[in-house]
Amino acid sequence: MNIEENFTLIRQLTEAEQYEEALTAVNNLLEEDKKNDFAWYLKGNIFKKQEKWQEAINSYTEAIAINPKNPATTMRRICIDILNFYDKTLYNP
Repeated sequence: MNIEENFTLIRQLTEAEQYEEALTAVNNLLEEDKKNDFAWYLKGNIFKKQEKWQEAINSYTEAIAINPKNPATTMRRICIDILNFYDKTLYNP
């Protein structure tokens, strides 16, 4: 299986909410090439779907360190915005 087929498989597994299988597949890619920024981005997406915010941010940060133009830049900011969200109306004084 070539790298594009692996990326497609990881996306399909993530969309199907088969997160453990998706993580296994992306980790296998990263074992072969730790500098694959798109694999780090996909790993961040898997964690984001699971609402594992810190792991998602860490994965996106790895992708950005390798390639600052990676779409992980936007996704990392979105995760941080979600964590920083504060709505006073949700709390009873």
